[in-house]
Amino acid sequence: MHKPTNRRFVLILISGLALILVTSYISLTNGTFDIGIGDVIRTLLRIQPQPDHDLVIFEFRLPRIVIALLVGAGLGMAGAVIQSITRNGLADPGILGINSGAGAAMVIFLFFYQGQIRSDGWLSILAMPLFGLMGGLIAAILIYIFSWKNGRLESQRLLLTGIAIGSGLSAVSLYLTLKMNPGDFEMAAVWNMGSIYNANWKYIVSTLPWLVILIPLIASKSYILDLFQLDEDSQISVGVASEKEKAMLLLGSIGIVSACVSVSGGIGFVGLMAPHIARRLVGHAHRHMLPVCSVVGALLVTMSDYIGKTVFTPSELPIGVVIAIIGVPYFIFLLYRAKGRTNS
Repeated sequence: MHKPTNRRFVLILISGLALILVTSYISLTNGTFDIGIGDVIRTLLRIQPQPDHDLVIFEFRLPRIVIALLVGAGLGMAGAVIQSITRNGLADPGILGINSGAGAAMVIFLFFYQGQIRSDGWLSILAMPLFGLMGGLIAAILIYIFSWKNGRLESQRLLLTGIAIGSGLSAVSLYLTLKMNPGDFEMAAVWNMGSIYNANWKYIVSTLPWLVILIPLIASKSYILDLFQLDEDSQISVGVASEKEKAMLLLGSIGIVSACVSVSGGIGFVGLMAPHIARRLVGHAHRHMLPVCSVVGALLVTMSDYIGKTVFTPSELPIGVVIAIIGVPYFIFLLYRAKGRTNS
């Protein structure tokens, strides 16, 4: 009974990884300066390297692709965890205000250290995820406080509270951004819009440890996430320390989101769409869904980044805007479907 499901999971995972490779190849070879596959291979293998190819591949395109993959994978998995914890299919790190909390904390950090922090300096790059974590935690705590009623977390209150708090924190970020000097304003604008145009290897180094530690930790809790779909009494009857596990998983998700926001800004809707797509492909079992969520999220961000930087040439559309163009109609569709189920 499980073998067809496992075969389907493996087939979908391989297909998703293949699509990521194709998208990465297209993004690596196409652009204002086109590079042939032969030149790419020779550059990567260091066979008669040319300075112009080294500059384009290693300084601009490859870091951008790697950051897109890391951010997409992280946001996809974090979205799946948050939807499971809240038992709300409309939950998402961006919609619930966690992105805004992380972004606001980093904008505040930049505001009080204007002119002293450089976007390519190790201090700012390593400090950003930590400040993002604090901001995300504060936002999550506020959301939990205002969404708790009669001893439990209400899904509708959670969604409305998250949107309200996220909007408020975004307003704070915008106000402080407008008060900054031009150099810091440019840095802050990146997080407000959601963009990876200034991706570099230092950003990858600062983000990778968070994802390497937290993603396997969350994946190891797949069985617990499955049990969260049961009611509270059933969870207790099988020996699950529900609140403790939820706190650990939520903290891990906020850590992932904070690391992603620190290098890409507030990219929304990835954590909303990836879990729904993954469930349609491999079902609700989290041992299958979580890896597929990461692959779908990575594919969404990579494709959106390529669209944003090529379709509107010579201008570049921020990746957050491209994903929002896709995500807003999808969110409306989910709201409409949820309303239909409620009425029926």
